[in-house]
Formats: sequence, structure tokens, C-alpha cells
Amino acid sequence: MSDAAQPTAAEVRAAAEAVKAALDRHLAAVENRTGDDDPAVYAAFNDLAAAAEAYDERLYDRYDEVTPFEIPGVEDSLPPYAGPEQPNALSVLIRRDYAVADAQRLLAQAQHIADAERDDEGEAGASAAVGSSVHAAIGVLFGEYEPDEIASRHKEFGLEEGDSTLWVAAADELPEAGEWLATPFDQADPSRVICRFDVSAVFDEDELYEEDSTGRSHEHP
Repeated sequence: MSDAAQPTAAEVRAAAEAVKAALDRHLAAVENRTGDDDPAVYAAFNDLAAAAEAYDERLYDRYDEVTPFEIPGVEDSLPPYAGPEQPNALSVLIRRDYAVADAQRLLAQAQHIADAERDDEGEAGASAAVGSSVHAAIGVLFGEYEPDEIASRHKEFGLEEGDSTLWVAAADELPEAGEWLATPFDQADPSRVICRFDVSAVFDEDELYEEDSTGRSHEHP
């Protein structure tokens, strides 16, 4: 970068002061939050992220130094929103990954479910189907519990959480019954995502992507 294009020392200092002010506003918003979805906290978070990113860029351009701040690149995750302003329908897409951390625990839990079904119905079919098959045990587990309950009790079932994501996407109209069941995820369109919720060890905490009035997406921990 040429000297002419570099920010001045005063511009770097102003960017640092902007970060300090954004920190104060963010803390004030958190201290006075009205609930988990307080828009003032979202706005303060986004302002702080923008200020930190601007300071980091100016610091590097001027002094070839960096900050310890890591601002996730939302624009790399979602394209600009291109769906309808007022959707007539929604599609909710969920993916959760698990590792089978304790196969014996998983088998025992599935066997317990199968035995309870056998006692209720007087049949041994489900019980016999589990045996030592992890494949069968997973089928029994997910057939008995809702995905949200499995997510909240995964350790109890011998599972270890990986990444998870939830997309809420706009649709023009509700599809016909059974229309997409054969290929449920083929029509997932990131440009129609209204909001997105990710959980990953990469972030160490939850990330929420929300569309603003400009159609861009932002994130909130």
C-alpha cells in the first residue's frame, strides 16, 4: 500500500476512540436489556463489530499491526437477501451433527425404549431389533424423541454435539403436501434466508444472523 493511501495517525486514533464508545454503548444496552431478543442489544453488537473491524483495518494499514479481535465474516456465510419483503410462507431447515461418543450407552438407552414398548404392546419385535446394532439403536432413539429433546439430552444418549445450524428461509407459497419430501434440502437457497442460528466450537458461543433493512445479514452472539 502506498503512503498516500495509508490512514493518518489521527484516523487510527479516531477509530480506536470509536471502539471505546461502541464498547460503552454495548455494555449499556446489555445492562438495560428488556429480554433475550432486545433489538437495542443487537444494534449495539453490530455497531461494536463494525467499529472493531474498522479499527483493525486502519491499525494494520498504518502500523502493520493487528488486534486480538476476530470479527466473523458474515458476508462469507450468507449472500444478500433476495427473497420477498413480506413472505407468504417459511421453510425451516435444521442440521445437527453428533458423534457416537459412547456406543454402549446409546445401545442401553435404545434397549430401554424398546423394552418399554414391548411391555406396553406385548411384542418383542422392537427389542429384538436393537440387539448390538448401533444403526438400529439410532433409529429407535430418533423414533421415540423429538430432535430438540435429543439435542438437550445428547450426553444421556451417548452422543457428542458437533456443529448445528438452523435456517429460516422465505417462500412464496406453501408447497403442496409431499411435494419436496423426496429431496427436502435440494431447494435450500441462502439468498432467501431471513435469519440463521449457528452453534459451533469455532465461535465458542451461539451466532445469530439477522437481516437488516438493507438486506444484509448481521450476527449476534
